[in-house]
Amino acid sequence: MLVGLLGGPLQACAEKLSEPLPRPQSAGGGGVDKSSLVVTPDYIIGPEDVLDVSVWKNTDLSRTVLVRPDGKISLPLIGDVVAVGMTATHLADVISERLKEYKENPQVSIVVKEINSYAIYVLGEVAHPGKYPLKSKTTLLQAITLAGGFTPTAARNKIVVFRFGENGQKDVKIKVNYDDIVLRDGSSQNLVLAPGDTIVIPSETMVLVP
Repeated sequence: MLVGLLGGPLQACAEKLSEPLPRPQSAGGGGVDKSSLVVTPDYIIGPEDVLDVSVWKNTDLSRTVLVRPDGKISLPLIGDVVAVGMTATHLADVISERLKEYKENPQVSIVVKEINSYAIYVLGEVAHPGKYPLKSKTTLLQAITLAGGFTPTAARNKIVVFRFGENGQKDVKIKVNYDDIVLRDGSSQNLVLAPGDTIVIPSETMVLVP
C-alpha cells in the first residue's frame, strides 16, 4: 500500500520526482564524453565495451573484441568467455587458464579500448523510459528523476534493480521500497548505480496483493 499523503518537505520531494524533466541526450548520441572516463585497474567491464586481448607471441590468438549484450566475448580455441563483471586483470587470468589446454604458459594482457557501458536502463512506469548515460556518481532516486519521475500507476514500493554479477557470478536482483527511502531510514536502498544496471518500476495493476 502506497502512502497517500506526504507532509512538508517529503511532499515536495515526491512531487519533484513525479514531474517530467527534459530527457538527457541518449548514450548513442554522444551523451558521454568518453575521453573523460578513466579506466582504472579496478574498472568493471560492461556490455558493449571494446577490449584488446593480446596473447604474447601469438598474433593468431590476439583479438580486438566487442563485449556482447549477453556479457560474453568470443576468442579462438576457447570460444565464449564471460567478460561482464570482471576487471581486465581477472579476465586475463581466466583466459590464460583456459588457454593452458592448448598452449604452455600463455601470457594474456587485456586493455579496455572503448568504454560503452557507462549507462543505465530505466523501464516501466516512468515518464521517459529508456537508456541513460552515466557521467558521474548516480543514485537510484536521481535515475528516476532523470527518467521524468513516476507515472500515476507506478508501484513505487515494488522497484527492482537488475545488476550484473561481479567476476562472472550470477546476476543480482535487488528489491527497493521507495517509501522506505523517503519516509523511513531506508537510505541504504537508494543505491549508487553501476554501469549496466536495469531499473524496473512495475505498474500497480501488475503487482499481486497477498
